[in-house]
Amino acid sequence: AAHMATDALGLGMALLAVHVAARPPSDTATFGYARAEILAALANCLLLLGVGGYVVYEAVRRFMEPAQTDGSLALVVGVVGLVANCVSLGLLLRGQEESLNVRGAFLEVMADALGSLAVIVSALLVWLTGWPYADTIASLLIGLMIVPRTWRLLRDTLHVLLEAAPRGVDLAEVRAHILGTPGVRAV
Repeated sequence: AAHMATDALGLGMALLAVHVAARPPSDTATFGYARAEILAALANCLLLLGVGGYVVYEAVRRFMEPAQTDGSLALVVGVVGLVANCVSLGLLLRGQEESLNVRGAFLEVMADALGSLAVIVSALLVWLTGWPYADTIASLLIGLMIVPRTWRLLRDTLHVLLEAAPRGVDLAEVRAHILGTPGVRAV
């Protein structure tokens, strides 16, 4: 339930940011609200790092103190989660190339979809064999999948927030091109 609430919060932030970013400039926000999306991407990254770190922590703890899992209930939750995540992925697919904010939401849902698959497999293993570590291993894999992807997204987000030069742009070449324009003396 807490994980679903976190997902809903992350998606809600992403959608709200898209709405806010579409607002036109005003007297107080003379450049507009486009940065709302990058701020939401940052918040989503921090949220995902927290969730991923907690999932890894809990998985390690459960290796030391195995807990019994209800395989049939986990299977139902996994299937419902997978269907919901696939629908969400379809909705976010197109926008993820245009916005770090939407890309963050897309990655969150993608991780959840893969997590749902891991839950389904581990639930079947627990249900059919009673092996208590199946769920723990699935949780660890999910956490280890979330953290590195989120770290890369956080790095890209901070790159934009710090207004760094776009990757792949040769500033010396840009400077030389500008200086080649008649009337330009310095850059």
